[in-house]
Amino acid sequence: MNWLVKEEPTHYGFDAFVKDRKAAWSGVRNALAQKHLRAVTKGDRVFYYHTGDEKAVVGIAKAVSNPYPEDKSEKYVAVDLVPVERLPRPVTLAEIKADPAFKEFPLVRISRLSVMPVSDAEWARILQLAKS
Repeated sequence: MNWLVKEEPTHYGFDAFVKDRKAAWSGVRNALAQKHLRAVTKGDRVFYYHTGDEKAVVGIAKAVSNPYPEDKSEKYVAVDLVPVERLPRPVTLAEIKADPAFKEFPLVRISRLSVMPVSDAEWARILQLAKS
């Protein structure tokens, strides 16, 4: 599977993630985002999206764990991610919204969601846009 995770760059930008070389993706509280996080499996590809002023897909990460309980309550899960690479150029939300290929993409339809699936076609299109 492919996923997209969102983070405020002033809170934990892609450069900080690269410097740390690994991060536990935790703190997700939205029920639908938690459902998606529970579906992540080790080896899945993940787009890293900067929210806030930037609003762009900026990098690629990989899940290196299956979901595990975030704390003793086991109400929420976390997943370990490692950075893979920065995209050649960021792909902005404006570009994504303007492209008919993304009409069903959760990033366009449910913009507040912090963890969401990405279809193979959407993944390929974002990579294509990043290289243009």
